[in-house]
Amino acid sequence: MPIRFRKRQSFGPLKLNYTQSGLSSWSIKIGPWSWNSRTKKNSVDLPGPLSWRQR
Repeated sequence: MPIRFRKRQSFGPLKLNYTQSGLSSWSIKIGPWSWNSRTKKNSVDLPGPLSWRQR
């Protein structure tokens, strides 16, 4: 099984994800709302065990 390089850096609400080939994706989370550049998903954390997602 090969060894993989992964690193994550945080700059406030912005998170950068790196792999061996460079920047792989980034995400931002402000309050209950978040967005991911790789999957292009919006999500909102709702009260309790609920959440909402949109592609």
